[in-house]
Amino acid sequence: MQFGRRHVAPIVSAFLNEYPDMCVELSLNDRNLDLIEEGLDLAVRIGPLADSSLIARQVGSVRRVVVASPAYLARRGVPRTPADLATHDTIFGMARSPAREWRFGPPRRSSVVRLLHRACSSTMSRHSCRLRRPASGIAAVLSYQVSDELAAGSLVRLLQDFEPEALPVQLVTLSRSHMAPKVRAFLDSAAKIFHGVDVIQ
Repeated sequence: MQFGRRHVAPIVSAFLNEYPDMCVELSLNDRNLDLIEEGLDLAVRIGPLADSSLIARQVGSVRRVVVASPAYLARRGVPRTPADLATHDTIFGMARSPAREWRFGPPRRSSVVRLLHRACSSTMSRHSCRLRRPASGIAAVLSYQVSDELAAGSLVRLLQDFEPEALPVQLVTLSRSHMAPKVRAFLDSAAKIFHGVDVIQ
């Protein structure tokens, strides 16, 4: 939802300005909606596509990054390798998730670090569980979720040499051959504005 508010909503506004006779229904959700069941013409997906039948156009990429506040790092030290995280306070996004591990490096040579979490939250994407507080800990989030905080210096990006490969940002539709002209117009407009979006390299 955060990505949609920040990057998709402005594209919808620009499209409506260009085509004043058109209307758009924008649905923001943190889960992947089924295009057929939900009656959707077009969707934005982050990461590899599970459904190979979708027609996809990649328009950018984001990264999973590890971050912490300067105050926390001053108090607990800066981890230099993924293994160092075992001695740190870590924050996970979903309290009910059985996995307490983070993966680092490329898929075929990835390493897994099992961690003890200090806090969990289903709303991690909003300000990363208030990571700017000194006692919070270290979190792994998608780069667009903390781009403002990293730019302002209220969060620090860690372990960059060990980060997993970038995740594609893709516009997906069901079929190119049966695509309505209005959908094609929106897809072309969105791709033009979206093109090259890479919140953090």
